[in-house]
Amino acid sequence: MKHLLATVALLAVTACAQTAGTNSFNQEAGAVADTGSFGNATMNNMLVMSGQRDFSIALARRFAAEVPTMVNFAFDSTVLDAEARRVLMEQANFIRQFPEVRFKVYGHTDLVGSNAYNRRLGLRRAQTVVAFLTSQGISRSRLEAVVSLGETQPLVVTEGREERNRRTVTEVSGFVQRHPGVLNGKYAQVIFREYVDSAQRPSTVGAELGDITDG
Repeated sequence: MKHLLATVALLAVTACAQTAGTNSFNQEAGAVADTGSFGNATMNNMLVMSGQRDFSIALARRFAAEVPTMVNFAFDSTVLDAEARRVLMEQANFIRQFPEVRFKVYGHTDLVGSNAYNRRLGLRRAQTVVAFLTSQGISRSRLEAVVSLGETQPLVVTEGREERNRRTVTEVSGFVQRHPGVLNGKYAQVIFREYVDSAQRPSTVGAELGDITDG
């Protein structure tokens, strides 16, 4: 019995070793070292180029990471203060770099007042932001829609006045053309365009005119 059990165990170990050896032999070179991430960059690029991956998601994350997406308002107001204008200037600078992309502005309010009134107020705030971005050279057709969420999505749940709830939020909403791969290999050109634009010398026309007028 002991000899029989020992023989069975030896056969099992040998079979496992042969199977492992066969699998290793039949696998592609480097398969053992590859944990599954090798080639992901190429795969991701192919998905973007073929339109299988929604590139707007990646750009939305970049926009949220690089630019303040939210501006706040005084109570029952749609007026943009100095800080709001500064933030919107940053948004406009980013948006101008990507003429292929559309953006959406969401208007919010705090919980004071009726829901119907707050939906109208949220819409007016979104419209104010859209008007400002348009004044900065952004095509109105790229600001896809203005949406009012009113008091339905407060950042701070309170029945009182809360400035953080009185806000608009700007987000990437998609591409100007319907196909998600509209950039289609041109992303390097977009990056190069940003690089060139960042090196442009500020215009001195205004200063020169000012000098002439003062003279």
